[in-house]
Amino acid sequence: QREFTQKKTFTSWINSVLAKHTPPYVVSDLYTDIQQGHLLLDLLEVLSGQHLPREKGFNTFQCRSNIENALTFLKSRSLKLINIHVADIIEGKPSIVLGLIWTIIFHFHIEELARTLACTYNQPSLDCSSAIDSSPKAGRSAKKSAKIKERWKMSATKALLLWAKEQCSLHGSVSVTDFKSSWRSGLAFLAIIQTLRPGLVDLEKAKARSNKENLKEAFRIAELELNIPRLLEPEDVDIVNPDEKSIMTYVAQFLQYSKNLPESEEDVQEKVREAMGWLAAQEKKLAKLLVETENETYYQKYKEMMSFMETFNQEKTPFLPVLSSKRGEAELSEGQQQMREEWDKVISQINEWKAKLDQMLPSPLDSIEAWLQEVERLQAEDLPDLQDPFKAMSVFREIIVIFKGLMDCFDSHLDTLQSFRNEDEKNMPLVLPEKLEEMKRRLFSNIRSTNPSTFLEYHYGLCSAIASEVKLKLNIWDVKYGAKESVESLLENW
Repeated sequence: QREFTQKKTFTSWINSVLAKHTPPYVVSDLYTDIQQGHLLLDLLEVLSGQHLPREKGFNTFQCRSNIENALTFLKSRSLKLINIHVADIIEGKPSIVLGLIWTIIFHFHIEELARTLACTYNQPSLDCSSAIDSSPKAGRSAKKSAKIKERWKMSATKALLLWAKEQCSLHGSVSVTDFKSSWRSGLAFLAIIQTLRPGLVDLEKAKARSNKENLKEAFRIAELELNIPRLLEPEDVDIVNPDEKSIMTYVAQFLQYSKNLPESEEDVQEKVREAMGWLAAQEKKLAKLLVETENETYYQKYKEMMSFMETFNQEKTPFLPVLSSKRGEAELSEGQQQMREEWDKVISQINEWKAKLDQMLPSPLDSIEAWLQEVERLQAEDLPDLQDPFKAMSVFREIIVIFKGLMDCFDSHLDTLQSFRNEDEKNMPLVLPEKLEEMKRRLFSNIRSTNPSTFLEYHYGLCSAIASEVKLKLNIWDVKYGAKESVESLLENW
């Protein structure tokens, strides 16, 4: 019964997602359709917004390759795929397929929605993408990251449950304690609908109806009025032990609906005031830290910065929607403009603090850090798009010389970094291990791996400029030569 319910619910959820795919895709049999790999890749592309590599055909090799690409992408997002193997998916093993789809639902649907609730309910938040260019957390070990991930999994479930409780608490005797029997009567679904769209439900009448009648009514209203896909049927829920994962998947859609409701201007201004208060507190905290750590060792200063950034990244989560508003400057209220200015100011101060710390690294790490930043700056710059081919050739030649000069130092910097003895005369660490790991990661991942492609881009630009210059010369020469003087002038220019 549980497996049957999950298959039906997960299939309906996938179809609701793939309705946004171009062209739309409809799953008829989950266990069979998933075997080719295209379903998985289509689903992940819609959910992530990324284009994933794929084989276009349907032979065994191509299907295997597509499934491997999908699993590799999931692993790249630090998802644990325990006992999920390509061969099992190709065979369409029910337990493996359902386990994989649940992992995808939990990560892309439930976690993403519950993330914004985490701080509201004092739950540990996932590491949000930092607003700072170089986060000191970047060098954290994968092991610690996995632990945070596991802790967050429990928190995402709890945050979703607390949200559901909060919606139902507005309606007296409707109690929610889990994602199982609490939903059997249908009253919890109806209570959430009443909170989100007052007037659609009569809860007093519902209390006199049967479980199946309430569930049927709730699913009907949700589908017709809230445009929430019908993932469940009354018989899936009105049983002794309904499937927790299926109910969570469905309830998360109500949270999604609540997130899409337009906010009143009063609510927006209240959030702006809260964000301004938080930003002012961060600025004071930062100023105090700078004073308190002025005479501390580099090690202690960097440790304090890491601690500050960890808290900062966690606390900013509930303010991200209002801080990252997509409205243009002309549409922003005076309060929102001030908030943006304050945000930019805080971020600028944090980046200045980090830059000063980088300059204070003990020798020879300070020079390696400066070298790393220079190479990264050069790699990040867009290639010059110059209309004058002769000028373009000159610019590209100059860039190539500069980049080659920097890369000539790669081996010596690598040796120095790997042989660096991280302790002072008192056998105390000079630099936090996380900082050393971050520098090594940048050296290996960001620079060594992209070095050949960067050189190639520069040489491509140079060759394109030369080709343009040659074409220009040939066009000039494709005329009557004229007098001796004009021919000599053309030759001289050439």
